[in-house]
Amino acid sequence: MVAHSLCEFGGGEEERRELEAYREIHFPALTLLKKTKRLPSPQELRSEGLCPLTPEEAVLMLAALGFNRKTHIFVAGAQIYGGQTRLTALTTLYPNLVTKENLLSPTELNPFMNFSSQLAALDFIACTASDAFAMTDSGSQLSSLVSGFRIYYGGGRMPTIRPNKRRLADIFTKNNTIEWKIFEQRVRKAVRQTKHVQTRPKARSVYRYPRCKECMCLST
Repeated sequence: MVAHSLCEFGGGEEERRELEAYREIHFPALTLLKKTKRLPSPQELRSEGLCPLTPEEAVLMLAALGFNRKTHIFVAGAQIYGGQTRLTALTTLYPNLVTKENLLSPTELNPFMNFSSQLAALDFIACTASDAFAMTDSGSQLSSLVSGFRIYYGGGRMPTIRPNKRRLADIFTKNNTIEWKIFEQRVRKAVRQTKHVQTRPKARSVYRYPRCKECMCLST
């Protein structure tokens, strides 16, 4: 997800080389596209809200929304770019942070280890069962499925935090110069803007937008 996004995450030249090398192996078509077309710069992508949130941005958002230190957080995904060190910002404020790798015992996890889709299914189960779900990526298949499930089956009782990342990007660039109270207000507004459930836009996934005639039961 990080490499495919074409975004940068504060790691400088070393990070750029690592992500480019990963793209060449796993996303050769994207590498070719970069060489043949003018694509948006990482700065442009982030300003447009098209980048996954960094751990630092995620922790700022959660804190601004009122999640306190006692909150238990499950981080979904396969490999965290930068490893556990990159999660320091999250674990410092939210020490009760787990992944499927440390939530399950090796014996429980071992049958799934060679099957990426089954590992993703474990993440899906944990995310759909959570009290709240925060989308910090740019709309991956997993987050789309989880948010769609929670909308369809939740009946308004399964909160999904889907922030306006374009507005968040603007807020984060100014967070050093504004008071925390104002920062809180702006972050909460950015979340409220996307809180409502909308009908499926044309050609968009029914999994992410299940409020459509193809999914909903017809009244009789």
